Amino acid sequence: MKTLTHEMQAAITPIMALDLLKEGNKRFINNMKVNRNLLQQANETSDGQHPFAVILSCIDSRTSAELIFDQGLGDVFSIRIAGNIINEDILGSMEFGCKVAGAKIIVVLGHSKCGAVKGACDHVEMGNLTALLSKLQPAIYDEKTVTENRHSANEEFVEKVSMINVKRTVHAIMERSPILKDMIESGAIGIIGGNHNINTGEVVFYNDTTTINSHPSTN
Repeated sequence: MKTLTHEMQAAITPIMALDLLKEGNKRFINNMKVNRNLLQQANETSDGQHPFAVILSCIDSRTSAELIFDQGLGDVFSIRIAGNIINEDILGSMEFGCKVAGAKIIVVLGHSKCGAVKGACDHVEMGNLTALLSKLQPAIYDEKTVTENRHSANEEFVEKVSMINVKRTVHAIMERSPILKDMIESGAIGIIGGNHNINTGEVVFYNDTTTINSHPSTN
């Protein structure tokens, strides 16, 4: 697999970027990863990087974006934080990844059985974790279909909250970053949310979160 160059990155559209991730995930779940010379990629990216995607995912040890999408060194910007939430620093990192470094798609990736979501459902309070989990509370409040057992032991409730959290985050990125919103609306980049099943490895993308222009602006 070739290391991404500036020219290769420039030729990738947001739709192509999404397809690259989907194809990589298929390889992952079928245990057919591409053979890469990682040391060579490290050398070839030492003077510059040209990733095609920015992926916001959880810190969960089973959810490494490079692994589950079968990508190599220099292919993706990976932002990881418990509960795949956003804050000012993460938005700034996304703006750098897309506006400055040329990435073509933003992916907000939740996962099944998320410990952060479970902690928020149980209203856990512990040191600095308290403030982090509070950012997940709006997703809990937005989940109206489960009226009983609204806690971590209810797997259905946890998964529904996780999905809502991803969708809220996609919306919040466009709402809180005029730079990224303009790039998305012009078709320069795309954005989408999804969920990684830690049992099967499969990533399912939420079509109702997709904002990808089929005809990117040439401006």
